Amino acid sequence: MPKQSSFFARVWPAALAIGFLLAAWQLYVDLSGLSPTLLPSPARIAQQAWIHRQALLDNSVPTIRATLLGFSCSLTAAFLLSIVMDFSRPLRRALFPVFIISQTLPLVAIAPLVVLWFGFGLMPKIMLVALVTFFPMLVALVQGYQATEQEIALLLHAMGASRWRAFRLARLPSALPLFFAGLRISITYAVVGAIFAEYSGAARGLGIYILNAKNNFRPDLVLAAVAVSATLTLILFGMTALIQRLAMPWIRFEQAAAR
Repeated sequence: MPKQSSFFARVWPAALAIGFLLAAWQLYVDLSGLSPTLLPSPARIAQQAWIHRQALLDNSVPTIRATLLGFSCSLTAAFLLSIVMDFSRPLRRALFPVFIISQTLPLVAIAPLVVLWFGFGLMPKIMLVALVTFFPMLVALVQGYQATEQEIALLLHAMGASRWRAFRLARLPSALPLFFAGLRISITYAVVGAIFAEYSGAARGLGIYILNAKNNFRPDLVLAAVAVSATLTLILFGMTALIQRLAMPWIRFEQAAAR
């Protein structure tokens, strides 16, 4: 029961705020008499989403696939490169400016070029998702390694621990809190990156569905697809929080002791 009450205590403020915004939106549309082609109400969006649920589901699958594959590649690359950069300071100084420059590239300009170079298949979407989500995780890991307490590092060195063993026992656990913060930031960009990649070239996906609905002057279907995208992002965000609790069990004990 305490765990359930704690869960509801965290959830109900957000649920109340979202419910209030939806109710205000619905009330405004009803009282203003706006046309559904101009501003559809939340009730109409939910109705149309249910009617077109199969089309939304069919177009969600390619987006989810591109999101998960791109994010997996991004996570793997960020983790491996962060280790290399932590072990080699000259390499870190050489590569960091390159990665910063990669984040200054406007996605609206680079996405069509990536599709042109690699075709309309899955590869360009994976690459664009990885490009969008890579940098926050890399920075979080590198900064997390540097946040290791000096006393622990000196103690392990005095005990004869190798550099790799000191990294595994001290630097990597110290980086976990910052890493999961970067992971949560990146995961919120992943679905958006996949949808934007689909804009530039795809046969199916939420991006194509939104584009077709917009061209057919169906803002209700556009917003229904946006709601699906937001739901997917929230699910992925919640999964990262669950993984953090499993990977850092000592946080729960510290929170319980604080209470």
